[in-house]
Amino acid sequence: MSDLVSIQWFPGHMAKTRRLMRESVRLVDLVVELTDARIPQSSRNPELSAIVGKKARIVLLNKADSADPEATARWCSYYKALGIPALATDCRTGKGLGGFLPLVKETLADKMAQWEKKGMGGRPIRMMIVGIPNVGKSSLINRLSGRRSAKVEDRPGVTRGKQWVTLDSGLELLDMPGVLWPKFEDKQVGEYLAFTGAVKDDILDVETLAARLAQVLAQRYPRLLQERYKLTEEMLALEEGYDLLEAIGRKRGMLIAGGEVNLERAAVMLLDEFRGGKIGRITLEAPPREPGREAPAQ
Repeated sequence: MSDLVSIQWFPGHMAKTRRLMRESVRLVDLVVELTDARIPQSSRNPELSAIVGKKARIVLLNKADSADPEATARWCSYYKALGIPALATDCRTGKGLGGFLPLVKETLADKMAQWEKKGMGGRPIRMMIVGIPNVGKSSLINRLSGRRSAKVEDRPGVTRGKQWVTLDSGLELLDMPGVLWPKFEDKQVGEYLAFTGAVKDDILDVETLAARLAQVLAQRYPRLLQERYKLTEEMLALEEGYDLLEAIGRKRGMLIAGGEVNLERAAVMLLDEFRGGKIGRITLEAPPREPGREAPAQ
């Protein structure tokens, strides 16, 4: 499965966005960072801390309805230990977002008290919404605003320029395009981002990607994979990802002339069902035991 060793994707508009973020962070009171609850560490941009500096920050573990709830709770505790408020959300359905505004006000309580003393109590709270591509920023803004303020598509790279959205609740949101980083130094990070759709499929070999995903799921969540695709114990024990993908495709009846499996069709189906949460609630990374350490694979 060495074809996935070097997944790189850094379009020119992302370099521009990084500059925009540096210029815009001084305009806001708070940075809201969205991560993918299925890969909370790999879906964080490691450059963000340097860009944000000491600005107040909240982390949303989005797509939590597709993630392992026990793992998500542990991630929230991990961020709390780091002094970063965290909230599990599903921005498409709105689940968890009831706690968003209270968390914002709690995080900015001291700053809001200062505004009150200066006679600026009605001042809007300005927030910058950041995150890698396809993590749910536009869905968050649309949910908070109650209208389709930002374009939402289930593919990376849709939002291309920054835009301000004013909400009735006294919030002003600055939406930034999704930003990956110039080089994934960790092969596993690149794989996880590709699994979840943060990297465009059209630059990847989807069969190789899906075969690798099948391999990972068989190791981490074997029962979910077995139940979804009605696999036998022998099929589940297959060591080669391509063999496992072929078994999945055969079980789904994805056959072509001669009785062979249409691997491309099986690959697209497996990736779609994983990304849509149809296989089950899956988290591929566990939090470190101690704040500051790299998160190990689960």
